[in-house]
Amino acid sequence: MTDAKDLAESAASADPRVGLRAALALRRLADSLERLQVTNARRNGWAWQEIADALEVSRQAVHKKYAKEM
Repeated sequence: MTDAKDLAESAASADPRVGLRAALALRRLADSLERLQVTNARRNGWAWQEIADALEVSRQAVHKKYAKEM
């Protein structure tokens, strides 16, 4: 699933297999977007607490998840 329209249609599918694959694709996309924006925030001087606040998680959670990548 690469096209946004196909992904949206798949997410609404009555077939659980198709819908679940769409959910997986969306989860992977969301994870990738989050990683990209955390990297962007750190490059722009954001503190871990600022990122955590934006993501509505604890500072410890976001630091644990991304600190090794920075």
